[in-house]
Amino acid sequence: MAQRIASELGASLGKLLVRRFSDGEIRIECHESVRGCDVFVIQSLCPPIHDHLMELLILLDALRRASAARLTVVIPYYAYARQEKKTSPRAPVPAKVVADMLTTAGAQRVITMDLHAEAITGFFHIPVDDLSALSLLTRHFFPLSGEEIVVVAPDAGAVRLARAVAQQLKAPLAVAYARTGRTENPAHIQFAGDVAGLKPLIIEDMIVTGKRVQSCVKALLRRGCQPEVRVAATHGVLAGDAMERVMQPEVAELVVTDTVPQRREHSHVTVISTAHLFAEAIRRVYHDRTLDTIVIPQAVAD
Repeated sequence: MAQRIASELGASLGKLLVRRFSDGEIRIECHESVRGCDVFVIQSLCPPIHDHLMELLILLDALRRASAARLTVVIPYYAYARQEKKTSPRAPVPAKVVADMLTTAGAQRVITMDLHAEAITGFFHIPVDDLSALSLLTRHFFPLSGEEIVVVAPDAGAVRLARAVAQQLKAPLAVAYARTGRTENPAHIQFAGDVAGLKPLIIEDMIVTGKRVQSCVKALLRRGCQPEVRVAATHGVLAGDAMERVMQPEVAELVVTDTVPQRREHSHVTVISTAHLFAEAIRRVYHDRTLDTIVIPQAVAD
């Protein structure tokens, strides 16, 4: 991803050494001067999360001590975003802990994409630009806008993104909910909105285990939808057996972006590049311009 972003900017990546000592400790060295420079560090906090997080923290410290003028961290996938609030009296808030560590290490600005909870931006005392993959997803599915599709949010947390996609595609919206029990059990799932006879497009911000999508697909089929389901998510973490859970026979396509690298190829999985979005955000931050008017070229979307 870093190579693609650099290519979009017409730049080259900085010279950097990243190694491990025999005990597993990380060694990082910058092999070129950054004194007085505007430095952008690209690191997605995808699995192995803690290795990538420690690399990022140590690198930020190295760049700060090397007198970089401004340090911007580009985090396509922000780990621990699902743990953004206290759920019990003695529960931690890891999303806030990660924010504090990044700031302490030297980050002066963060660029990320589709945070699981908007409240996370408030955990930072530095500017945070939360980009959206909405334009990328809607461009990909736009050819379906004339068909009988229904955009589906598999739970209340996905409604914001699903509603935006539905509006862009001019399609109806359905929201899955469980009157009793949990949404992991298809028998408990009902839908606010009609799905019978339609082709569902399930929208998530991230897919980790795939259990929620798997249950949603089964519930949709029980409700009489057409057996031609599509699933889309910004972050395809797809841990463990998630791919097998998601790619049921009725799933025609899974679409994810490259915020998390996909280690396995699948004929029905489409990976959309986010390089242009991040490159344009970096360009605008560097020139102190607004980020709310970024446009995706047709060539990139295609």
